[in-house]
Amino acid sequence: MRVGIPKETAANETRVAVTPETAAKMIKVGFSLSVESGAGNNSFYSDEEFASSGAQIEKSAAALYVASDIVLKVSQPTKAEANLLKSGSVLVSFFQPFSDPELVRALTEKRITAFSMDLVPRISRAQKLDALSSQSNVAGYKAVILAADTLGTMMPLMMTAAGTVSPAKVFVIGAGVAGLQAVATARRLGAVVEAFDTRPAVKEQIESLGARFVSHAVQGGEDQKGYAKELSTDEQKKEAELLARHVKAADIVITTAQVPGKSAPRLITEEMVKAMRRGSVIVDLAAQTGGNCELTQAGKDIVFAGVKILGPVNLPGQMPRQSSQLYARNIFYFLMEMAREGSVLIDLSNQVLKDSLVTQNGEIQLQGLKK
Repeated sequence: MRVGIPKETAANETRVAVTPETAAKMIKVGFSLSVESGAGNNSFYSDEEFASSGAQIEKSAAALYVASDIVLKVSQPTKAEANLLKSGSVLVSFFQPFSDPELVRALTEKRITAFSMDLVPRISRAQKLDALSSQSNVAGYKAVILAADTLGTMMPLMMTAAGTVSPAKVFVIGAGVAGLQAVATARRLGAVVEAFDTRPAVKEQIESLGARFVSHAVQGGEDQKGYAKELSTDEQKKEAELLARHVKAADIVITTAQVPGKSAPRLITEEMVKAMRRGSVIVDLAAQTGGNCELTQAGKDIVFAGVKILGPVNLPGQMPRQSSQLYARNIFYFLMEMAREGSVLIDLSNQVLKDSLVTQNGEIQLQGLKK
């Protein structure tokens, strides 16, 4: 079977779904591979490197889509790209099926077997396939670097002949993969770090990184899959009061709270921002799904009441080579879940495949999207 790797067309998407390293591995297990010319340029992988790994370089995106039995991407396809897919082929990429029903409908009409990498279940066996975690790690790291660069003061404690400079105070909201990486990076830079999460189970992880755990008593802040879930009205009120105190005291606030399949919870109000010190920084990693701060503008950096609010939408794309390396390995291991001597077998008794399947055989398979 032929695997196709098209050039990403989404704005500011610099990653590529396969690297020369994983291309060679795919070919070794029996797949043929076509890579669109220039697909790896923004990740600093040349056509020559892909050709050396055994891949065929295809100049035409349309020809690549038509010839491919399996298409591997980073960002979700556009409607035009979905129309280029060969009927009955397999698509693997990140996409937001709940927020783009037209794309899901187009894939269904073409009888595409579509898998979304952000739906890979968080189970021990699937850790190597967990692209959401691998990319969140990069985002958490980069968020702190952006904040440190934007903040008008130094991060660590500095003792000089002219006196002592206090360390910056960093408050991280949400202790998932991105949040924990943000905690670790801020600590390495010498900041005093606090982290908030509704899930008591993350307390030990936060404290092991040298940060202080901040929380309030809630009745089960996570779902069966280990993701944070929506809180009751009363719990939200208590949470807001707690957050207001810690946001006010912080020099940097990094927000990472998201609920799968829904808009990001609004946790930082305009009044909270007004109470912050001038020159403070908020980096909102939930900007693309609505933002945790009600003032966040996705893809923009703004200043409100002297506070800088950053709304990045693709931080992994700002570190494309390593982000691509990690994602490509996730994709390779995902492909191995259905690989059978150079062909594919989609066994829905396999939890990884079942949970990440969106469309198949002209029907929507994803729970919550089925009518």
